[in-house]
Amino acid sequence: MLNKLTSTLDFHGQALSLRSERQRLIASNIANADTPNYVARDLDFASALKQATGAQQGGAALKATQQGHIALGSTESAVQSNLLYATPSQTNLDRNTVDMDRERANFADNSVRYEATLRFINGNVRTMLDAIRGGQ
Repeated sequence: MLNKLTSTLDFHGQALSLRSERQRLIASNIANADTPNYVARDLDFASALKQATGAQQGGAALKATQQGHIALGSTESAVQSNLLYATPSQTNLDRNTVDMDRERANFADNSVRYEATLRFINGNVRTMLDAIRGGQ
């Protein structure tokens, strides 16, 4: 019973962590817009979310058997395995691949989606609290 109540929150919690990590990557790209030879990075959000939540939904039962292994199904491992390099839209003399127009658009898009995820979580918590109180 409790698993059903928290499964939606777990999903949105993973999504929120991944949105936060993507926001950090985009901010890092913007901060290094003038750094020579800097290669912009981004996150394949859909694949990372699928990987992070796949283990919770009865996916393959893989275990970290030693202390140095990366935990499977965690947000950190999902981010690490889905990091991408940005393809430069135009060549620069300093080989920097940051496209400020693309980064600004990605930053705004990710911010809106982050806010939407927060609203989903708030709505779910409010619904559960109303159910616990008996609709009072």
